[in-house]
Amino acid sequence: MLFAVICTDKPGGMEIRLANRPAHINWLKAPDSRIRVAGPFTTEDGAAMTGSLLVVEADSIEDARAYCANDPYAKAGLFAAVEIKPWKWVIGQPAGV
Repeated sequence: MLFAVICTDKPGGMEIRLANRPAHINWLKAPDSRIRVAGPFTTEDGAAMTGSLLVVEADSIEDARAYCANDPYAKAGLFAAVEIKPWKWVIGQPAGV
C-alpha cells in the first residue's frame, strides 16, 4: 500500500535541512528503500526548501509512520508537522508498482 507523507519544516529550519541533507538523500536511495517518489516543497520562487513530500510503500499507516521516523530529517527535528495519508497512484505510475 502507498502512503503520501507530507512534511512541513519548522520555521528557520534551513540550517537543520542543509546539515542533514546528505544523510537524508542516502536514506532515500538506500538499497532497501521503500520510498517510491520524493522531493522538497519550496517557496514560490523555488529559492528555498520548506518541507518534503514522500510516497512510501508500507503495510499500514503505522508501518509508514515507523519507517519515516528513521528519516535523518525527522531524527534531527526538522519537521513542525508530518501528515501521512493512504494514497492511490493513478497517473504516471511506473511499471511494477
